[in-house]
Amino acid sequence: MHAQETPFEPVWPEPASRFLRASVPPAPRLPLAETLGPGLSRWVVEAADAKGAPPDYVLGGLLSVAGATIGNARWVRVWDGWEEPPIVWTMCVGLPSAGKSPALDAVIQPLRKLERPLRAKAKDDLAAWKERAEVAALAEKEWKASVTAAIKAGDTHPVRPANCEAGQKPHEPRLIVTDCTIEALAVIIDRQPRGPLQCRDEIAGWLEGMSRYSAGSDRPFWLEAWGGRGFTVERIGREPLTIDRLTVGVVGSIQPDRLKSLLFKADDDGLLARFMPIWPNPVALKRPGRWTDEALLERTLERLLKLDLMTDEHGGHKPMFVPLTADAQALMDDFRLAVRGWEDEAEGLLLSFIGKLPGLAARLSLVLACLDWAAEDGQLPHEVDADHFKRAAELVGNYVLPMARRAYADAAVPQAERSARRLVATIRKMGWESFTTRQAMKLERAGLATAAELDPALSLLEDADCIRSVEQPAKPQGGRPSRLFIVNPALLAKG
Repeated sequence: MHAQETPFEPVWPEPASRFLRASVPPAPRLPLAETLGPGLSRWVVEAADAKGAPPDYVLGGLLSVAGATIGNARWVRVWDGWEEPPIVWTMCVGLPSAGKSPALDAVIQPLRKLERPLRAKAKDDLAAWKERAEVAALAEKEWKASVTAAIKAGDTHPVRPANCEAGQKPHEPRLIVTDCTIEALAVIIDRQPRGPLQCRDEIAGWLEGMSRYSAGSDRPFWLEAWGGRGFTVERIGREPLTIDRLTVGVVGSIQPDRLKSLLFKADDDGLLARFMPIWPNPVALKRPGRWTDEALLERTLERLLKLDLMTDEHGGHKPMFVPLTADAQALMDDFRLAVRGWEDEAEGLLLSFIGKLPGLAARLSLVLACLDWAAEDGQLPHEVDADHFKRAAELVGNYVLPMARRAYADAAVPQAERSARRLVATIRKMGWESFTTRQAMKLERAGLATAAELDPALSLLEDADCIRSVEQPAKPQGGRPSRLFIVNPALLAKG
């Protein structure tokens, strides 16, 4: 049913093509061989083939897993006053059948396998501690009784014996967490200063739940967890817990529609822009290929776990800072200039994402240097050279940024154009040949629910020859009539 029949067949020019074509740019080519060493490059290809997934997902997951495994053991120092943790947050974007979860399993399962013996040993240590704790409780009770008796007798009370102390309760290592409150996560990081990896099969629910269930209190925690900054977690009924370097890796997946929804309603605090979106084209269905060295990643992560943290003068833990060489710093100068040019052409969430690219390039350069050492029998990195930074910067500029433009396409244009595109999608979905402003606002679509939101979109679509306003007679009872628009048939024909 249409809002009102029009008494003529108008002649229409061709509408502006930007409102007709798909707004999602194509996926860039994955520069795998240019990024990783030959052993890991081959492993990524074979892992993706075995899982029936694009290698892009495997690489994105690998960078996050490796970065979190290094954690606070090593940070990159760009120059004095600018240090970055190796943390990389990856968001694998795709439909349910795209192979996101199998691809991430390929890089997460080796880390889980390494975690098992650590947790088994911790359980044995915990059992021994519980025995000591029971003895300590009895010794404490006996000592208190002797103190009471000594006080009553007027004697000097005995000194508290050493066996009243069971020692600190053993910590059960957690290399991976999946669904953890920030209070529980803070306790883990306090005992495990390297930091864990948070793995979320569905990132959208996690991000939405931050504001829904905790009045937004989780968001500051995660904003700092990306940057490795200090943070104090308030705990109900307990002392606050202060973490010197809150460093947590994150990897997970999301469907394109859920990402689009998040982009349009995301808070402008930069949390979503901290994720590296990976949205490749799906691969053809075929039988899995041969995996020649499935254990390579497990050996690689095992070596990364042996990177120790340093001890400061107060007995605490701190990272070893790995500096960029002078040549790598010169490449960083050039890269920052390129980023400034990209910023001039962007706005909104994409602009926020681009602003973080120099730091991301520095992080990735350290991760690549450590992976070369751990997987390719390279040298333990005491500095990040120009080769590693060049590989990282080219990955960011030629792959990560085009992927972000693809993922943020709808949110990377001005608000009025986003609303205009949403109105075109609504017209197509409803099959409107004509419509009124009241009809459009009644649907309560985001960006179209009020006159202030709708009017700029209508103006854009009129200028683009997508719609045309039709003058209506004034209402007999007075008042402003709802405006009527007719639709260029090309919008429906090409929808």
